[in-house]
Amino acid sequence: MMKSGYMPTPQFAALFALLAALFPAMAGISPLWAGEADVVDVKVSKQGAGSYNFSVTLKHADTGWKHYANRWEVLSPDKKVLATRTLHHPHVEEQPFTRSLSSVRIPDGISQVILRANDSVHGTGGREMAVDLPGRAK
Repeated sequence: MMKSGYMPTPQFAALFALLAALFPAMAGISPLWAGEADVVDVKVSKQGAGSYNFSVTLKHADTGWKHYANRWEVLSPDKKVLATRTLHHPHVEEQPFTRSLSSVRIPDGISQVILRANDSVHGTGGREMAVDLPGRAK
């Protein structure tokens, strides 16, 4: 509570107004501050003939339903989507987080795949990771 008759200096008032405008963004309310989703780890295992299981760890500063990592994809070396793992909700309090996808059919002749994350604001563009497929010759 201010004392009666107190008037802040114009510089103080301007600084206070600037901080008040920036605070929601710094607190994670603005979806633009979350950045792009990154793939930070991948574990792949062979399930059967031409079929693989993937456990993919993503990192993204999810802020809630307006901005969160909403899927990851398995891509061929020429960036064709081979499989997609949809993420149905934000992971605000769980970062990084790992989700799996089983029975992914990989066409013959492909020995390496790329894992790519997607978020609901930026789409793709974060860190991707290439992994060799067990049992496939390079």
